[in-house]
Amino acid sequence: MSIVPQAQVITVAPQAPARPRSALHSLSSHLRFWPVAVIGLAIDLWTKHWAFAHIDPQVPKVVIPNVLRFQLSLNSGALFGMGKGFAPIFVGASVLALMFVVYLFIHSTPKHRSMHVALGLVLAGAIGNLYDRTFEKAYVWDSPITRQHQAGVLIRSTEHSVTIGEYPTGANPHVYPLSPNITTGIRPVVRDFIKIEARAFGHEVWPWIFNIADALLVVGVIILLINFWFERRPETH
Repeated sequence: MSIVPQAQVITVAPQAPARPRSALHSLSSHLRFWPVAVIGLAIDLWTKHWAFAHIDPQVPKVVIPNVLRFQLSLNSGALFGMGKGFAPIFVGASVLALMFVVYLFIHSTPKHRSMHVALGLVLAGAIGNLYDRTFEKAYVWDSPITRQHQAGVLIRSTEHSVTIGEYPTGANPHVYPLSPNITTGIRPVVRDFIKIEARAFGHEVWPWIFNIADALLVVGVIILLINFWFERRPETH
């Protein structure tokens, strides 16, 4: 009697798909990310320095009539002047934003070309305003009742008033009254100087004064959102 051996079934476990290569190990990804960040930061810091060194705080410089002018402003708030008086929170938020940018870059792949450019723009904008909040400080006089706000160099302080000059030279000092409802003190500030004058239907199109860093942040975030939207589209079908 012969014994027929039973056929052995060999199962092969399916191989897990290879993990995409991280942009961290891609030279082309770094060449899209870091030059954008460095050049954007350099332009932001240089334009701020140029504006506050050459533009008269009392006489804005018209670039395009009824469209664009350069007007100096010290912002003790966040993006476009929102949240005055919360600079320490904004510094912490900027640091978290920088960490998030690095995280997104590491977890992206070399094919995410526009994302790398966007991350470079966000990095440049975040560092540009973080630099100001770290190294640029001014004396701020703020009246919430009359909604008057003045920032500059403290020239003299008395029991009833303070004298504040233009930032950063202290020129053309003015006297401002003190009362219980007025807050004063040295605060971190961001240097703004770009003012859009265009109007539509009798209203300003863009009422805020901003800087290059703000513009880089906004453009970078918009490109990131477009990237995220296109990546999620296949999942919704």
